[in-house]
Amino acid sequence: MQRKKIIFFIYEMGAGGAARTLLNILNHIDRTIFEPILVTLNYNGSYESYLKSDVKLIKLPTKRLRAGIIPFAKVIRKERPSIVFSTIPIYNTIAIIAKLLSFTKTKNIVREAAYLGGSFSTNVKLLLFGLLYRLSSKVIALSEGVKENIINRYFVKPDKIDVIYNPVDLENIKYHIEHGRIDPSHEALFDTKDKIIVTAGRLVQEKDQRTLLNAFAIVRRNINCKLIILGEGELKDVLIQEAISLGIEEYVHFVGFVRNPYIYFKKADVFALSSINEGFGHVLVEALAAGTPVVSTNCKPGSKEVLLDGVYGAICPVGDAKQMANKLHYILTLNDKERNELINKGKMRAQDFEVGHIVKQYETTFLSVLDIERATDQN
Repeated sequence: MQRKKIIFFIYEMGAGGAARTLLNILNHIDRTIFEPILVTLNYNGSYESYLKSDVKLIKLPTKRLRAGIIPFAKVIRKERPSIVFSTIPIYNTIAIIAKLLSFTKTKNIVREAAYLGGSFSTNVKLLLFGLLYRLSSKVIALSEGVKENIINRYFVKPDKIDVIYNPVDLENIKYHIEHGRIDPSHEALFDTKDKIIVTAGRLVQEKDQRTLLNAFAIVRRNINCKLIILGEGELKDVLIQEAISLGIEEYVHFVGFVRNPYIYFKKADVFALSSINEGFGHVLVEALAAGTPVVSTNCKPGSKEVLLDGVYGAICPVGDAKQMANKLHYILTLNDKERNELINKGKMRAQDFEVGHIVKQYETTFLSVLDIERATDQN
């Protein structure tokens, strides 16, 4: 069988979850069946250096999304891919429009990773996205909760939606833990008898690190501990001021973006996620894979599905600092036997999202859209 070209489209291969997912698919998709091509806007993404050398990278001659429609259509017409795969609603719509303007028989597959909606204006936008999604051949939802949201707010028919969780490269995590090291400027943070709480994510409203800071302030009343925050974002100064107002600034450390967060997870006593909502909660799986117990808000729909209602980690209500503090205190005071049991359960759960297993599900969806049966079951 001649290899099928698939164009993967994203605005840039930056440090976000969508780019990380595409990176895992691009690097692990079966090269005997598929020929992957990556198309981005004219940005230099931090994940580009991690792409396998055989991935063709095409950058559109613009950083403006709308200005990229015609150039993208020309790329589709030139490359003649079997499928254009895209993720994130606005970029999905651009991919669908570009495909239509290419006047080719290329099929669109769109991925929806977020649990969007709520306000009237947002719900109207989702209806418009849904109209275009119906022109695609398949919609991939990041979780069962995201699928339900697409059905209810985008009005896409259930039989058009496949649920595929995020692929997590467990071997890569293991390698970075075994061969990586803490940034020298951060080593002193871990040279302590204090308990270490770590979190990672953009410093933005939906990640709600403010609730975590308030929970940490409560935990510190009874346990000597530090909070290490990985990530950058627009609310950094606001969060620093919050820490000062709570009198915990001495124990809260904003370390910014790090290339190897897994070694930080491994050295922590607990990983905390305080998000308002998460389509999946990729970072929860990474923390479990690193052998770190987790505490998460019930950030629908992600954490509930990843942690199976608290089987594999502690869950607390969104925005409830007292309940988050209780869960953090519980994890930090486990005895060695209880802690090891929780760690081992978490590692087992992480296996369910192993990249090879998940990418095979993507391959099956791609082949089904092309009406091709897999010749052999390659494990």
